[in-house]
Amino acid sequence: MVSLSLNQWTTRRWTVAEAVDGCVRHGLEAIGLWRQEVAAQGLAESAKLVRAAGLRVSSLCRGGFLTAGGLPGEEGRRAFAAALEDNRRAVDEAAELGAACLVMVVGGLPGVVPGEPLSGPVSRDVAGARERVAEGLAELAPYAGERGVRLALEPLHPVYCADRAVLSTLEQAVELCLPYPVEQVGVVVDTFHVWWDPRLFEQIARAGERIASYQVCDFLHPLPADVLLGRGMMGDGVIDFAPITRAVLEAGYTGDVEVEIFNADVWAADPDEVLATMKARYAEVVLPS
Repeated sequence: MVSLSLNQWTTRRWTVAEAVDGCVRHGLEAIGLWRQEVAAQGLAESAKLVRAAGLRVSSLCRGGFLTAGGLPGEEGRRAFAAALEDNRRAVDEAAELGAACLVMVVGGLPGVVPGEPLSGPVSRDVAGARERVAEGLAELAPYAGERGVRLALEPLHPVYCADRAVLSTLEQAVELCLPYPVEQVGVVVDTFHVWWDPRLFEQIARAGERIASYQVCDFLHPLPADVLLGRGMMGDGVIDFAPITRAVLEAGYTGDVEVEIFNADVWAADPDEVLATMKARYAEVVLPS
């Protein structure tokens, strides 16, 4: 039976220590952590806090951004080497935390910086960028496997293809997984990013035991000016969650259901109220009847 997990970014102003305490007070069994917050708390201290509280780490976010290697010449080679090194560190952190998976946001077009105007060299070769992702995965999957860490490829909504993820569909993510053992590489099913896909249910079934993480939040309408913050509390947008959850469970997923919301109003709210609402909406909206 799946259980509810708090992704730390949903209560963004909480530290790791505060988020762990909040999970315990609200009766949650798992937490999804972010690397920068873990670094601020301290890796060893974060691991100690989670274990002392009896929580599971449902995911560590994030690795990826492997596409910088698509820039020409020495700049591209240096960028790719730096990305691989950062991802190896992320794998080591996930191992220390005992995370169920390391979420991989693979990166957008080389030279495109999230949230910034185009400047400097930019590659428009989206097929080549996807090849860089495959090359990076070939380097990282064995390293992760040796450390007992599962890489989880997250397809993002196509609106983020230019700057954050050249993987836009679950089908693309599953295809990249296939050369690797299931315990090394899996996929993330995030409702915000994949709800629109006409082949979603077919691909969830195909992914099967490759599903390493199931993340939920709603797709708001209208989207805000900053589409990164267009995630809403379940039930506040347009997604029909129950059929997706049912499909994920029927595919064999037994992990945690992680609520990950990027939303200025949610971040400004009392985190305890956010958790209370999150629990109620999980029962009312996310779980199939």
